[in-house]
Amino acid sequence: MNKAIQPSSPIEINKEEFRKIGYQLIDSISDFLETIGEKPVTTGETPNQIQKLLGNASLPEQGTPLEELFAKTSDLLMNHSLLNGHPKFFGYITSSPAPIGALADLLAAVVNPNVGANILSPMATAIEKQTIKWLAEFIGVPTSYGGILVSGGNMANFTAFLAARTAKAPKSIKEDGLASAPGEMVLYCSKATHTWIEKAAVLFGHGTNAVRWIPTNAANEMNTEILSQTIDQDLKSGKNPFLVIGNAGDVSTGVVDNLSEIATICKAYDLWFHIDGAYGIPAAVVPEYKNLFEGFLEADSIALDPHKWLYAPLEAGCTLIKNPQHLIDTYSSHPVYYNFSTIEDEPSLNYYEYGFQNSRGFRALKVWMALQQVGKSGYIELIGKDIELSQLLFEEAKKHSELEAVSQNLSITTLRYIPSDFSQDVKMTESYLNSLNERLLNDLQQEGEVFLSNAVIADKYCLRACIVNFRTSQKDIEEMIEIIVSKGRQLHKILYTK
Repeated sequence: MNKAIQPSSPIEINKEEFRKIGYQLIDSISDFLETIGEKPVTTGETPNQIQKLLGNASLPEQGTPLEELFAKTSDLLMNHSLLNGHPKFFGYITSSPAPIGALADLLAAVVNPNVGANILSPMATAIEKQTIKWLAEFIGVPTSYGGILVSGGNMANFTAFLAARTAKAPKSIKEDGLASAPGEMVLYCSKATHTWIEKAAVLFGHGTNAVRWIPTNAANEMNTEILSQTIDQDLKSGKNPFLVIGNAGDVSTGVVDNLSEIATICKAYDLWFHIDGAYGIPAAVVPEYKNLFEGFLEADSIALDPHKWLYAPLEAGCTLIKNPQHLIDTYSSHPVYYNFSTIEDEPSLNYYEYGFQNSRGFRALKVWMALQQVGKSGYIELIGKDIELSQLLFEEAKKHSELEAVSQNLSITTLRYIPSDFSQDVKMTESYLNSLNERLLNDLQQEGEVFLSNAVIADKYCLRACIVNFRTSQKDIEEMIEIIVSKGRQLHKILYTK
């Protein structure tokens, strides 16, 4: 009997070719990772130059041979990208991605579970549930916390924001909207809070005037005395306070708010206490820094990003909720075309009921696998080392006559270049120093020896180094100092005329 003729498909890859291309790709990736420190952090190519490399061809009518396609694509990405896996990448809070995460993403994509409902992803759902439990255990909150993996910090905070609103608004809010609230719903955060809160206020119908930006104290922490005063004023004027956000590592300087005092205020006024720990909360695992986060156990919700300080490849954010029922109350719906019911009286965990997405990729796998590869003790070592390197940078800047060390918190150090003749020349103003350091940052970002970002602290334009990088060493810190000073001197010669 003849075997059935299999239909050919332009998208299928047979076993032999898949293996061949796969081995070639893995070889290229292995070489790339082995030599990443020898490459520039970025090529500094302009958008026009990048477009020229990519070309402006129309959509191809015919397919391209796989070997040619992968060779070209590997070159484009590996040789013309900003390499956040480079040991001298310190910009923003994008970590050096763990290699196991890349392999996990490949495995996840091959199986391709839709982690929106248990019936669509039985094993992936169980792994995500365990990952959430492990993340709670990792930072030190009870494993009874529930949650969901999302794309990143914005979505993690958004997810908690709406859960807070549902919990504190009248029960009719789903039907009647914000108009059902007995006064304008207002919220509180420090002036150092990430811009996600503005997006949330706009997108979810509150408007930016509903955000109370609380000033910070000399340590850049939320001023809790002013917080209490502002809540009292809003209550007297008929407003409806519902949410306070504390920072566990603000994005500019890494400062952790006084979470214990914020928790006490939230309890006194019956407000939802949310912690934006997208960057900093993993440092709570390091014993000598745990006291920085005192009070975080009182939070109703916590945002954290495994793609920041747990070194997961993008994308991987997480929302943790003390009472997971608040997520279900906010996001669950049951249209007739969903057949995701329980099996034999055993409740199913369906993640579409926990957040914005129905169709969801398998983000948990890379986090779950890395947690097992590294272990809690391994992460304590890695996170602790990042903090030590940041402290080293601060101390080296303090010692250097042409650098000003401005701030150091967690793994973020800010500093600025100050020419050696600054104090002797009355014409050289703070405005000039700000312009010089802004130009210095832009040049450093383009030239690719080291990649930093910026922060403005007490009206000083600063270079900002955030170290969430398991490849960075003491040598990289020392070389960074030399690069900053050398480039600063060159620019000062060009820009300043006495």
